[in-house]
Amino acid sequence: MDKMNENMVIPEHVAIILDGNGRWAKKRGLPRSMGHKEGCVTVEKTVEDAARLGIKFLTVYGFSTENWKRTSDEVGALMQLFRYYMVRLLKVAKANNVRVKMIGDRNRFDQDIIEGISKLVEQTKNNTGLTFVIAVNYGGRDEIVRAARKIMMDTAEGKLLPEDMTEEIFASYLDTEGIPDPDLLIRTSGELRLSNYLLWQLAYTELYVTDCYWPDFNMEEMKKAIAAYNSRERRFGGVK
Repeated sequence: MDKMNENMVIPEHVAIILDGNGRWAKKRGLPRSMGHKEGCVTVEKTVEDAARLGIKFLTVYGFSTENWKRTSDEVGALMQLFRYYMVRLLKVAKANNVRVKMIGDRNRFDQDIIEGISKLVEQTKNNTGLTFVIAVNYGGRDEIVRAARKIMMDTAEGKLLPEDMTEEIFASYLDTEGIPDPDLLIRTSGELRLSNYLLWQLAYTELYVTDCYWPDFNMEEMKKAIAAYNSRERRFGGVK
């Protein structure tokens, strides 16, 4: 582990909203696509940093269900970047014993991207280090609606009875089945909203917002977030 206060508790699961790529580029007089490209470099570094710190699960918001509303040029550039990045990520994952998972509805992507996602997940499934979860074409409300649809189908087929429903059973229908809820959510660029991200899973997550744009995020910023996390008293609705 990199040098850190030895009494610090490392959160098991860190989720990140990677915000500020476009503003980072604009500030430098660059096209937004350059901000997204630099943001991908930061993702790679953050995966390596998280693994070194002993974080077990890292989830990042890569592409939301709402991002399709952006200009066709920007969406096209993001898709091309995603194609390139999946190849890079496979190398990073293998070098760092990282298991990659994808959450979200991948059916809207072109077939080659769907196949690339499947290959990335399949070839890293036996890695035993950090689990890196990428939310692509993901929205919290969409995830809950898709889960409800599956529950209704199972109920109609007699596989599930209404009285059987519990929080645990409902969670098993979500994209994040088998993944613990995030302990810490980091949002870069200073925005104070969840942006339809992990709405079920963030019920008792500690929130940390930094003004740092995503491409500038680094190990020091991660340590600041973990230090803030350690200053919180997590009560989960109870009293200590």
